[in-house]
Amino acid sequence: MVDDGLDGPDDPKDRNFVTALARGLDVLRCFRPNETELTNTDFAERTGLPKPTVSRLTHTLCKLDYLVAAPRTGTYRLGAGVLRLGFGVLAGLDIGERAAELMRGLRNGPNSYITVALGERHRLEVIYVAVRRSRETVSLSMNVGSRLPLFHSAAGRALLVAMPEAERDEVFDLVARDMPDQMDDCRKILESAIAEHAQHGFCRGYGEWRADVNGIAVPVAALNSARSYALNTGGPSFHVSPEELESTYAERLREAAAILSSPI
Repeated sequence: MVDDGLDGPDDPKDRNFVTALARGLDVLRCFRPNETELTNTDFAERTGLPKPTVSRLTHTLCKLDYLVAAPRTGTYRLGAGVLRLGFGVLAGLDIGERAAELMRGLRNGPNSYITVALGERHRLEVIYVAVRRSRETVSLSMNVGSRLPLFHSAAGRALLVAMPEAERDEVFDLVARDMPDQMDDCRKILESAIAEHAQHGFCRGYGEWRADVNGIAVPVAALNSARSYALNTGGPSFHVSPEELESTYAERLREAAAILSSPI
């Protein structure tokens, strides 16, 4: 049996797990930031699937409008079906509407280089579901759908602090499978994030995700705690200092998180 490197059920005897669906979704996840076109060879290399399997998957995804083929170049781009799914998810996140005014208020604070974002965990990443970009033309290139590393960003650490133990176990199962050499470092990062949040009420990320970015984040429990999010604020390190974030924005961030975490 070929090890395709894809997600599978935790229990190999799980008869409810649809492998074909998982493979199709993994093909769609192959696209990275700023990539618009990929080939079947790209999909095969990134998923570990045989090329004939990939060809059948991309053919099916094109029929469903999740991919669009360019026969002359042999490439594929994401189709309108993916956008429809994405906007359907965002439309269901009522927290986006609740957060809009609060995020705008944070963004419109004393530092015009500040960007504010709301993120949710997906596997070992944070996905932004709402963004208020800075008022300056030179700003972070962050948009809805932007991804950050879970363990090496302020937003990711805030999510780690907030998540229940069972979810943390799932996260470390992914670490053990996808990056086992980083297991010890990830556990230390979690311990540090918990201690930092307990002491300050927020998590820091100064130059770790990107050397030129500073940010802080707080956890948000919304929809009666059915979901966890991270609310973060930050900007380019040459305009947004750690001192300003902690002295000017930390309390505002905590207050906004408290409002968003309150029952609807």
